[in-house]
Amino acid sequence: MARVLILSSWVAHGHVGLSAAAPALQALGHTVTQLPTVILSNHPGWPHVSGARVPPEQLRGMIEALAVNGWLAAQDTLLTGYLPSAAHVALACDLADRMAGQARIVVDPVLGDAPKGLYLDLAAAEALRTELVPRADVLTPNLWELGWLTGHDVTTEAGAVAAARSLKRPEVLVTSPPFSPDSTGVLRVTNDATQRYIVPRHDGVPHGVGDVFSALIAGGLDVATALGHLSTLIGESLHAPHLRIAESAPLWTLATPIQQET
Repeated sequence: MARVLILSSWVAHGHVGLSAAAPALQALGHTVTQLPTVILSNHPGWPHVSGARVPPEQLRGMIEALAVNGWLAAQDTLLTGYLPSAAHVALACDLADRMAGQARIVVDPVLGDAPKGLYLDLAAAEALRTELVPRADVLTPNLWELGWLTGHDVTTEAGAVAAARSLKRPEVLVTSPPFSPDSTGVLRVTNDATQRYIVPRHDGVPHGVGDVFSALIAGGLDVATALGHLSTLIGESLHAPHLRIAESAPLWTLATPIQQET
């Protein structure tokens, strides 16, 4: 089982950010250490929300405590998610440099989505693109984020592949790729290969799906296995207010892998 350190957002109610990633990994038997970049009552999409960012200085103190206790060096993977400011991105870069060589660096570039566009502070988004993305062993952008990071036209599958390769990272996992209006899935792009994993597109999917996917990848699962778990979890959560991570765990944790498409 993997030991994963996650730097991302945390909500008291619901399943997004750390509050989606951690329980999903724990349900599969992995160990999760959580560093919250922001603490909120719930996802900001609800009518009322309260909370605040966790200052980077406080997070640095927490990281030092983890290091002194011997837990930082024990991690297999660092996963970064929502980073609300350029200072948080700088913290993530320092942490990635500190853990490089001992741990795999997985970056979920939480920037925005269609049709809303960029919902991260512009300075933070630009720092993420220029400073953090080049440190990633694995990137998990959605299609809109891939286009924003690269400036490429990603409306076709060939365009998405070219954009992913332009990032020059060992592995780019594009979620919500341009397969068809009725399908979604993951486009896996490496320097010398492209793999397609296709699943049906659904309405009524709760927030947090991308957080769970990147967490499963950080936990060491291959795309086929991660997407198999996620597809079953989505099916059990349609039209629910939140992902049913705990309630449907007996089903989604035993799901079969998704077959690669040719």
